[in-house]
Amino acid sequence: MKENNVIADKSKVFAIRIIRLYQFLQNDKKEFTLSKQLLRSGTSIGANTREAIRAQSTKDFQAKLHIALKEAEESAYWIELLFETEFINNKQFESIYFDCNELIKLLVSIINSSKSNNSQSQS
Repeated sequence: MKENNVIADKSKVFAIRIIRLYQFLQNDKKEFTLSKQLLRSGTSIGANTREAIRAQSTKDFQAKLHIALKEAEESAYWIELLFETEFINNKQFESIYFDCNELIKLLVSIINSSKSNNSQSQS
């Protein structure tokens, strides 16, 4: 994965949005449990994506992106719970949930492409 790429950029922007949502939930909604879980998983996506940039091998690259994907799925879960328990409104939910799903789709695409490229080079 090259530097200055779409997934690295989008996952960082998403992490910033998650931090701001966390601050809102803590300060305005006095919600401390779900928001902390979301903070951990939502910022971890970008951290693992960044680690993948400097992966030592294709296997390491794929492993880091799989972790990022798992964290993105977990983030989607926490966002759903925050919406369904009315800590965030529909507009907030749709915006951040859309971004999370976009990251999931990108990660799946990159992982699948990496697997495909790796199997072709081994043939």
